[in-house]
Amino acid sequence: MSRGSLLERAATVYDFGEAFRAREAMPPVAAPAVAPAPATEPAPVRFVPPVEAPVRVPIDRAVIEAAGLIVPGGAVTPLAEEMRLVKRQLLLNARALAGKVGDRSRLVLVTSPHQDEGKTFCAMNLALSLAAEREGAVLLIDADVAKPDVLGRLGLKEGPGLLDALADPRLAIEGLIVPTDLGTLSVLGAGARSNADTELLASARLGELLDALLAADPQRLIILDSPPALAASAAAALALQVGQVVLVARADRTGETDLREAVALLDGCPSISLLLNAVTFTAGPRRFGYYGMEDA
Repeated sequence: MSRGSLLERAATVYDFGEAFRAREAMPPVAAPAVAPAPATEPAPVRFVPPVEAPVRVPIDRAVIEAAGLIVPGGAVTPLAEEMRLVKRQLLLNARALAGKVGDRSRLVLVTSPHQDEGKTFCAMNLALSLAAEREGAVLLIDADVAKPDVLGRLGLKEGPGLLDALADPRLAIEGLIVPTDLGTLSVLGAGARSNADTELLASARLGELLDALLAADPQRLIILDSPPALAASAAAALALQVGQVVLVARADRTGETDLREAVALLDGCPSISLLLNAVTFTAGPRRFGYYGMEDA
């Protein structure tokens, strides 16, 4: 049987045209629904402002030189060499005390038994010497609120400072700091006086502010110029907040009894060092600051 006859015979048995027409009449089969992929929101773009170097206030070198202060970048003097010895000891103390008092080892209080014994002079020169270090920074705070003198000796005007930040929790203390062009030195003035100055200096808020200043810069060392220990009770309160005290004694004025009384008042601090000021050396071998000057 030929192939053609088989197809013809099958066509008589099956109506292929009808089957095809029935298939066309069937509704189209919809494709299986595919769940849309969950929309992923793009990660928010966080704008990180560039870290800008603080605008440092220029200080007239002639003003600080006339005040007997160290001029950063200036000629090496006997005073500069003596202060290098003092600051090196403080830096060593800070490392040694770090395990005992933590960051408070970077808080140094400079005071004296009485006024006119050179505590502010020593505090400022110590801060200027520290400002010449290659690493770290130094903040000098005028905590002698009864007789503030730090800004004036630098030729700066008084403005909002420590007392204002203590009295008003809304003030950010970092915004009151004045950066200078004297190395890494920044200063914080005493601020506006009130009848509650001693209570403010003895308040828990002072500790909070000092902790904030330490946390803001882990490399920062803070020097506080304090009222005299035997003239104002604030010095004893401040000693409780710091890791080191430098007690300035004037060679031709401070008595042993006064020194002992001052040390007893400041014993809330774990480390008290004595700095002898205004020493007159007798004739003999020259001391620090002269080595190399002949060749220079």
